[in-house]
Amino acid sequence: MHRSHRTDLQADVLVVGAGLTGSAVAWKLAERGRSVIVVDRDVPASAHGSSHGSARIFRYPYPDPLYTRLVVDAAAQWDDLERRTGRPLVTRCGGVDYGDVRDPVHLAGVLRDAGVDHELMSPTTAQDRWPFLSFRGPHESTPVLWHPGAGVIDAEATVRAQQAEAVRGGALFLDHWTVSSVRRLGGTRTGYSVISASGSTIEAGQVVIAAGGWVNDVLATTELPDNFLRRLPTAQVSEEYAYHFPYRDSAADWPTTINLTRELQVYSLPGGRDAGGRGQKVAVYNAGRKMNSAAHQDGVVDATNRTLVVDYVRRNMPGLVPEPYAETTCLFTTLPNDDFLIDGTDGITVVSPCSGHGAKFAPLIGDLVAGLVTGRSTVPEQFRAPANPGHRRETHHPVPDDRV
Repeated sequence: MHRSHRTDLQADVLVVGAGLTGSAVAWKLAERGRSVIVVDRDVPASAHGSSHGSARIFRYPYPDPLYTRLVVDAAAQWDDLERRTGRPLVTRCGGVDYGDVRDPVHLAGVLRDAGVDHELMSPTTAQDRWPFLSFRGPHESTPVLWHPGAGVIDAEATVRAQQAEAVRGGALFLDHWTVSSVRRLGGTRTGYSVISASGSTIEAGQVVIAAGGWVNDVLATTELPDNFLRRLPTAQVSEEYAYHFPYRDSAADWPTTINLTRELQVYSLPGGRDAGGRGQKVAVYNAGRKMNSAAHQDGVVDATNRTLVVDYVRRNMPGLVPEPYAETTCLFTTLPNDDFLIDGTDGITVVSPCSGHGAKFAPLIGDLVAGLVTGRSTVPEQFRAPANPGHRRETHHPVPDDRV
């Protein structure tokens, strides 16, 4: 029997997901005068999503110059958001990049061309500057890259700040609102009817899907043309593991670090509020349990991964006590070509800025999506779903770059 649903609310645009991306999109659309409703299966910056906590890396170096140029653009947006809210969202502590796969020499060239302040130095100089790190080992002949503009993003505070700006522009946020279907309006009406698991309905002229680790679930319930669906890459969701190690010297000036070798890809950053300000957050990139949906996360840290990271800290980070005092799981959502996905058709826009490295772009992603939705601007072609889904774009590096 067909169940009828009442229309509870209407808006120009409905945004699915209230994390870093969804809240940024809502802010930028409201700023452009659109009526916006944002729904989330939990709450903004939920601990079950990818936008909680106070520690994400903000950095400039990318093998692909496009991303470095976009970080430069995003930095201006972060400055604007901090001015608007009067609260710091990015704490600058500088970043150290090293390891033969990281290719600091190439990255230094990218930063030079983008006008980003940086310094390329020998491992010996780096060792003198940061004695609490170790630059020795089989790859110690590779230069070390330092860029002082790197820092740590407070993800949860950013979500709150973007949400406040969106609400100031008239946006409405609805918590615990799980999307069960997105269907075209019938008859001569244009737009979509979005129905929740509890039967509530919102009608919107356009829909933006920014569902993070649930993007595959939402797309499976969304009415989209077959030719567009075939082009969309399937997101891979993984439950990653991160550990907080205490500083031996709390006065030491710790930067963010990215150390990529052919054996291991490790990143670290000051843990901020997550670790009570007394520890460095350390993790191996993309080493977690693979899933097709965040619904399958279990919050259990893998013991083998813990041992791997503890051993790495013992060998490479002498300024830390090699015993984690806190640990957590977090979600990564990645795509086959390692690029963002920002594309749409017929009033549906799908946004997946890969939570492994998308946080630093949040305000800018909101701007790009708002421009696409309103028809006032476009996005880099690199972020569109490929016309030939079997084709993988060429990469600029021999193994996957860090996505932090």
